[in-house]
Amino acid sequence: MKIIVLAPADDVAILTERAAAGDRPLGSGLPLSAAVPAGHKIARHAIECGSPVHKFGQVIGYATEDIPVGAHVHSHNLAFGAHAGDAEAGADLDQARKAVPELQPRTFEGYRRADGRVGTRNMIALLATVNCSATVIRRAADEIERRGLLDAYPNVDGIVALTHGTGCGMAADGPGWSNLQRVLWGHATHPNVGAAIFVGLGCEVMQIARMKSMFGAAGEERFHGLTIQESGGTRATVERIVARVTEMLPEIDTARRSPSPLSDLVVALQCGGSDGYSGITANPALGVASDYLVGHGATVILSETPEIYGAEQLLLRRAADAKVAAALTERIRWWEDYTSSHGGSMDNNPSPGNKAGGLTTILEKSLGAVAKGGATPLNEVVGYGERPTARGLVFMDTPGYDPVSVTGQVAGGAQIVVFTTGRGSAFGSKPAPTLKLATNDRLYNTMIEDMDLNCGDVISAGVSLADKGAEILDLIVATASGKHSKSERLGLGDNEFVPWQIGAVM
Repeated sequence: MKIIVLAPADDVAILTERAAAGDRPLGSGLPLSAAVPAGHKIARHAIECGSPVHKFGQVIGYATEDIPVGAHVHSHNLAFGAHAGDAEAGADLDQARKAVPELQPRTFEGYRRADGRVGTRNMIALLATVNCSATVIRRAADEIERRGLLDAYPNVDGIVALTHGTGCGMAADGPGWSNLQRVLWGHATHPNVGAAIFVGLGCEVMQIARMKSMFGAAGEERFHGLTIQESGGTRATVERIVARVTEMLPEIDTARRSPSPLSDLVVALQCGGSDGYSGITANPALGVASDYLVGHGATVILSETPEIYGAEQLLLRRAADAKVAAALTERIRWWEDYTSSHGGSMDNNPSPGNKAGGLTTILEKSLGAVAKGGATPLNEVVGYGERPTARGLVFMDTPGYDPVSVTGQVAGGAQIVVFTTGRGSAFGSKPAPTLKLATNDRLYNTMIEDMDLNCGDVISAGVSLADKGAEILDLIVATASGKHSKSERLGLGDNEFVPWQIGAVM
């Protein structure tokens, strides 16, 4: 039976196939009292109660009882505890700089916008400023598709109605309001959006005019606004939207793809439905692809602050300067206070599905999740939905909940989302397409219509992480140039627009 040891000092080994009751996966030690699934951990030696347990060469938790050699190590005998969150800022910066590869320039075929950014899609976006206008924009999008209005315009990649559950009954300032402002503006002026229409009720807190004054007029020529109250009601507004889109289509269709350097790409890094293989196959392979992108001058956005908790020291040691390190530390402390004030714990993540897949604590999950960011310097930390100003590896503060996190990354300008999963995911996003990477062969074969690439062959066939990273990069470039992702073919992405709500509903 094949097992994997990730670091010489690790206290656990990972099973690469299911072990039956009575098996001795290590070839010695205690026989298993029950079957153990693939991706789970086995004690390499006896571990005393209270001792730290290491995986990836880092602490993933503490033994809650004496654990014999060969025993299954999981939630019944391993628990969350203190971790080495503090680190010397920039201690590994020189090594991180050396990790930026020197590569021959590559291009993709994208849509060059007036502001200099490049889109990977050319879509029409209908955006509700408030939940009151959600039904109207969905009906308008459905009507446009039912009438086949886009069929005569081959350079228009589709229409999306971006609805949400807020926009009023909220404070007119503060973090919740700012989040929604950035998300709506970021999607309306996104490089993958050829034109956008804001639709409001008319009396809500979230006003288009205020967004314009806050963000300036950049990109304003590509969007329009109207309200239900001024348009004469629901049906009249639907028809007005349809008429406006019909009028705009010839101009939107004039966009053409042209060669652009990979330095124009902004790629969002995500993981969801993680398992014990995530930190061994897909995440580190995506980390290699991230390093390749950075070597081309592109930007990669690592996010999900609750899912780097326990691994933040690895990023702090690669921080480009003290300001970047301080910004990341401040966000970690904010999340500790935020979860505590709501009666929660940072270890409420991982989910039941993560645990069934072999992940026991948030420390373990985070150490695997942070591998998506590769090995290059951390150049910037930005707030939710903010557009990065630095190139290379950037961290965006977001929740770990995938739809909320991706919504923020796309608002920040990501034109492609790469999403690793070990348990399976039916996620998609618009206007930026999502690519899904399976961490294991079983998942890829079971959900082949949803998975764009299998990374399970890193274990099953011995494919190197370098080769798999190159394969991921090729897929990113092809998708950026117009190849449809599996989630696009399935029509996913209309319901995954979920801005991060913070604050009281009033």
